Formats: sequence, structure tokens, C-alpha cells
Amino acid sequence: MIKIGITHGDINGIGYEIIIKTLLDQRIFEICTPILYGSPKVAAYHRKALDIENINFNSVRTPDEATPKNASIINCVSDEIRVELGKSTPAAGEASRAALMKAVEDLKHNRIQAIVTAPISKLNIQSDDFRYTGHTEFFQDYFDAEEVLMLMSGDLMKVGVVSGHIPISEVPGYISQEEISRKISILNQSLRRDFGIRKPKIAVLGLNPHSGEEGILGEEEKEKIIPAIEEARENHLLAFGPFPADGFFGFGDFTRFDGILAMYHDQGLIPFKTLVPEEGVNFTAGLPIVRTSPAHGTAYEIAGANRASFSSFRKALYMACDIYNNRQQFDEISRDPLPENDLTEPGQ
Repeated sequence: MIKIGITHGDINGIGYEIIIKTLLDQRIFEICTPILYGSPKVAAYHRKALDIENINFNSVRTPDEATPKNASIINCVSDEIRVELGKSTPAAGEASRAALMKAVEDLKHNRIQAIVTAPISKLNIQSDDFRYTGHTEFFQDYFDAEEVLMLMSGDLMKVGVVSGHIPISEVPGYISQEEISRKISILNQSLRRDFGIRKPKIAVLGLNPHSGEEGILGEEEKEKIIPAIEEARENHLLAFGPFPADGFFGFGDFTRFDGILAMYHDQGLIPFKTLVPEEGVNFTAGLPIVRTSPAHGTAYEIAGANRASFSSFRKALYMACDIYNNRQQFDEISRDPLPENDLTEPGQ
């Protein structure tokens, strides 16, 4: 029974609502022991605001004290914390940061086996010791990962982005043949190790309209993207493209591929969130640990209104368990592969 850490995110948003609603389903406890890094006081506040009574959190000091079949909570903030629903406040940012730092410390020391992060405000979480544009960049730095990939994952498609949380004006200068090649490699390895796809087919999108139209609408395809695809194929990866993004998504070409690599954030995330509206998951590929998150933000505008869908968070929790187990199986097979000449059928 693996232990999954859950960070409460922004206490003034919908984080507690989607966490509480997810944990009401007792089937969760058949596959993992969830441990919430947050505040018993804040949890009680949201339970009352949502009029949800049939859930209890066992207060524990460490993950070792958490017991199966129960939801546990580790207090990470002062009891003086104040909830102001729908508002971005410095106190909410401090609470987000405190829970995150405690959880990743336990994750780093294998006290928990994976982490699911509830939405934060990228603005109020900023501090002298937290200067990141999002969870993805923080986890890359904290776990010393040379390269990571923001991978939006759903049953319909899996979309990674070469350039993540950067201004659109910086995208052309950011992408390079080397960067694209690294992202293709991470995507390929993640599809194999994390999602159990033996030989994944990867589609690579162009940067410019019509993928540059042979250089008429831009040179990036000819100079950077195509060479990266050719390099990947030389390394026996099934990478194809570059595909014009509009036709690729508009005519359903995405259904022919296991993974998609977009050049920038909105190029990949707009079609993803349009076609996978409620059950999409943000997974950080390339990390030595497993981290997932719902594919949406704090939703201040509906905080406390009992209107938030918890489908994405529930999917993120299940996916964290699946990926952790897939990695264990993949690594075990890699350490002890079957002999190449063992082609007998089972039972023979």
C-alpha cells in the first residue's frame, strides 16, 4: 500500500473541495494511503462551507503514523491561519509554500512514494526562497533534474511542451535542435516507463503556421525541428512531423499517436483542455519521483460554492499510483529481462 502525499495548494481556492470530494470515494483506500499536507483547521473550515460531514482526517505528525483505509493530515501551518475564500492573499501563498516544502522533504526521503499537488497561485506563493513560475520548475530544481517535460495526460491524448511557463515572445529563441531532441527523448522514455507503451509513436508539431511552409512562413522547422526529428529517428525513436498544429488537432490526426510534442504552452494546452475538459492530468516527466496535478488552477471565482469538479484531481491521484507501479514493474523487468530465446507460450 503506497503512501501518496497531497499538498493542499491555495487555501482560498478549490483545493480542499476537490481533495475532500475525491477522498469521499472509499475505493481510493484500496490502492493507496493518502496523506494531506495542510491544516486540520482549514480542512474543517472547508468541510463546513461545503456542508460535507462524512469525512474525517486523522492528524499525524509523520507519514509513518498514517494508517491504511484512512485519510491522514499533517499540519504544516499555524493555527492562526485565516481562510478568505476567492482571494489571493500573502497568507495563502505562505500556506501553499509550507505544505509543499514539507511534502517534498518527505518525498525526497521516501517517506511517501508519490505526490499530488493541488493548485497554487503563481503570484502569492512567490518569496525570497521560492522564485519559480510554477510547480514544474520548482520540482526540476528541487530534485536536481537536468531536464523535465510538462506532460498533459488523458485517455484521449498525451501532450508535452518544449517551452513551458515562459512569455510567448521568448519561445523562438528558447527552442533549439538540442532542446527539442531532449524533450523527444524524455517523452519517449516516459511513455515507455511511466505509461507502459512499448514502442511509442510521437508526433512533433511545427512552430509556425503550416509548419513554416518550406521556409516561407519561418525557418525554425528547417533549421531546428526537422533536424531534431531526424536525430531521434537515427536513435530508433518513432518520431514524426513536423505537423501544422491546426490541422493536426482539427482533423483528428492526434489519435494516431501515443504522445505529442508541442513547441509552446498554449499550442499544446488549448487543444488538450478543449478535448480533455475535465479528466486531464498535469504530469512532470523526467523527474526521479512521481508528481501529478489536476490540469486546472485555483478557480477563486467558485471557491466555497460547492461547484468544483473533482474529476481531474481524482484522475491525478489514480495516475500517481499507476505511474509509481508502472515504474516498479519497468525497472524490475529492465534489471532481469527474459532470455531472448525464451519464446515458449505460457503453460508450455
